[in-house]
Amino acid sequence: MSTSTPTNDPTGLPAFPGKRDARCPFDPPQEYTDWREAEGLQRAVSHGEPLWVVSRYADVRAALSDPRLSSDDRRPGYPASSGKPGDLPQSFQRMDDPEHARLRMMLTGELTIKRVERMRPDVQKMADDFLDQMIAKGQPADLVRDYALPIPSLVISLLLGVPYSDHEFFQQHSNTLTDANTTEQGKRVASGALFGYLLELVGRKEREPGDDLISRLIGERVATGELTREDVAMDGLMLLIAGHETTANMTALSTLALLVHPDQAARIRDTDDPAVVANAIEELLRYLTVPQDHVWRVATEDLTLGGQLIRAGEGVTVNLPAGNRDPAFLDRPDALDVDRNSRGHVAFGYGTHQCLGQSLARMELQVALPTLLRRLPGLRLAVPLEELRLRHDMAVYGVRELPVAW
Repeated sequence: MSTSTPTNDPTGLPAFPGKRDARCPFDPPQEYTDWREAEGLQRAVSHGEPLWVVSRYADVRAALSDPRLSSDDRRPGYPASSGKPGDLPQSFQRMDDPEHARLRMMLTGELTIKRVERMRPDVQKMADDFLDQMIAKGQPADLVRDYALPIPSLVISLLLGVPYSDHEFFQQHSNTLTDANTTEQGKRVASGALFGYLLELVGRKEREPGDDLISRLIGERVATGELTREDVAMDGLMLLIAGHETTANMTALSTLALLVHPDQAARIRDTDDPAVVANAIEELLRYLTVPQDHVWRVATEDLTLGGQLIRAGEGVTVNLPAGNRDPAFLDRPDALDVDRNSRGHVAFGYGTHQCLGQSLARMELQVALPTLLRRLPGLRLAVPLEELRLRHDMAVYGVRELPVAW
């Protein structure tokens, strides 16, 4: 067991998340392999503060199921600020059980597999409509702007009851919140603007309810006193950001990966078996693992993880991309194989805080990727791979633009 006293001086520590090689945009930074193979845990600096980085698959799962590692960002030593103004309510994702479980349960019914599957025909129509518009505009096109981003933005807008006409507003502010280079003041301004918008929307839904999640929370939870209007607005804020950032980046980066691996693209394009598509999506989720910098914890007592002594009050970040590329998890982890069994991956996290919207994300990807490949079988990159701008410094990894032709 490593019991060395960690330094709190960030000087000389490696940065987390690391920068990826533009020639291999799908692979995590090389140092993550070194961190997995080294004794104990890696000490790194993130958001200006030193913390422990958990990179081995078994350690990732252990960390995410250990109640001694707290998700509560109000605790001293928590490694990253939410950037939200102090008068905003706490999001349930930054709470511990039992309060986290109580509040989460109020949303799980909205995102069950059964409810999500009822949305599939609508998502299929969105995919076809956005492709029609992209094709009509002509080539080359930016797949991020014209296809990958609009679908999840519209889906989460409909789910919450947010007017899609406001999508540029929340996209701008969510980008600010998920950019590692944004100052604390910038984050407070962005989160305050989004929260104010959603609180005003809650008031409108209270007067004129619709068939949407916010209206149902008001009618079923605010009316009983289980939630406040502010709680509903904060839930909406969390879902709005998470609901389009991750899926949009997964759609674009998956498309790029499939263009670079045409044999894998053909497997998805040419099958009419939904199970084959669903399995391929799981492998893409594992292989790409776009959430790279948002799974933080703080130790509430001394504990040992991965052979490393972590002291109470020390911050921890969970390196999901490294965990999903661990040879101890599966063979040939750096290869993309859409026919392999990737079940057990941690792209959606693990444990009680596992991603609430994972069924929705899976369904959107199962629609968006096959639709794109089948309708545009000649899809190709319109610029050299090395010229693509990567989202190194964002909480969710991806490409900023994806110029394509067909």
